[in-house]
Amino acid sequence: MPKTIKILSWNVNGIRAVHKKGFLDWLKAASPDILCLQETKAAPEQLSEDLIRPPGYYSYWHSSEKKGYSGVAVYTKEEPLDSQTGMGIPRFDDEGRLIRLDFRNFTLFNVYFPNGKSGPERLQFKMDFYDAFLDHLEALRKQVPRLIFVGDVNTAHNEIDLARPKENSKVSGFLPIEREWMDKAVDRGYVDTFRNFHGDAVHYSWWDLKSRARERNTGWRIDYVFVTVEMLNSVRAAFILPEVMGSDHCPVGIELESGSSDMR
Repeated sequence: MPKTIKILSWNVNGIRAVHKKGFLDWLKAASPDILCLQETKAAPEQLSEDLIRPPGYYSYWHSSEKKGYSGVAVYTKEEPLDSQTGMGIPRFDDEGRLIRLDFRNFTLFNVYFPNGKSGPERLQFKMDFYDAFLDHLEALRKQVPRLIFVGDVNTAHNEIDLARPKENSKVSGFLPIEREWMDKAVDRGYVDTFRNFHGDAVHYSWWDLKSRARERNTGWRIDYVFVTVEMLNSVRAAFILPEVMGSDHCPVGIELESGSSDMR
């Protein structure tokens, strides 16, 4: 019988903060097979046991050397065949931005892409990370064509992906150079699953807290689930969950239909 695998991705803007807002109750109710978190802002040794090992899940962590900054984590019901952190490039890996999990029938990357808004230096860092990551994927794809990458990409791809494109055309997160990288990824056969299923539907995944933008739904779609074209026929649904509160982002996700042995 086919098995459905639900994969969710969520920038929690601090796992300790979202924990206080009922995160574990939500995790139990939502019951994803795999949950990828970005911007955890904590190392495992700073966390309580219930966050490190929620019932029914294995967990994997990549933390920044800078305390209270960046960081990614993955909770998975099935133990992967292998796990890795980083890309082997210290200036990126030191910020705790990537976890790779290998399952029998696909490889998953959970990535927190850099933000380029603080100035030209960080924008260049972001673009360098983008290029290094795509090169990393393309090298692996020759051996493992069924790839998924999820996370906060920190860029809205097209005008439909943010509420005020004209006003933000010169702001990092919607600069031509950033959008061109996303074009390049799509051109190389990485499919934006939400757009694939929902066409021109207008939905966002991040809202500015200071301006209370969520109340007006003045947002940006900067959180994505991409799959290679080689595994697109396994994707049965793609979605955004704006009703889930607790962060300035909301979860995004996909459902895969595959054989019961696909994860392990």
